[in-house]
Amino acid sequence: MTHYLEDLTPGRVFSSPAYEVTVADIKGFAADWDPQHFHLDEDSARDSFFAGLAASGWHTAAATMRLMVTSELRLPLGIIGSGLDYLKWHRPVRPGDVLTARIEVVETREMRSKPGLGLARFRVETLDAAGEPVQTLETQLVVPTRAGAGQQA
Repeated sequence: MTHYLEDLTPGRVFSSPAYEVTVADIKGFAADWDPQHFHLDEDSARDSFFAGLAASGWHTAAATMRLMVTSELRLPLGIIGSGLDYLKWHRPVRPGDVLTARIEVVETREMRSKPGLGLARFRVETLDAAGEPVQTLETQLVVPTRAGAGQQA
């Protein structure tokens, strides 16, 4: 089901499928984007701040984007952000962690400058298998109204 701005009432929650984080995922992301020893080498990571191999926070953020895109939240234009208002990492993500996203509508408003479009603010919690948050973010997404949907083609 496609969700327009009118469908996104505050408090509505969308869920995502699960994503299992592997050693290869952690090392591959880190090698390309955050090549620090505690993301790349188990032996070196044991003596680090994280006391073991940990995913980059940016890897967790990228995984959250994937979880949002594959979630129940289906937006006509896709997941198009207009900004990130808040981002916090609560605990390290480890190999074998299974992540899901809880995506809650916080507020919506139509854009005065662009009729037919609105902004929807979401609080997105990335959760581990125990339901504990590993990351929280707040973001605004661009969402058409039903009346404006035909104008976006």
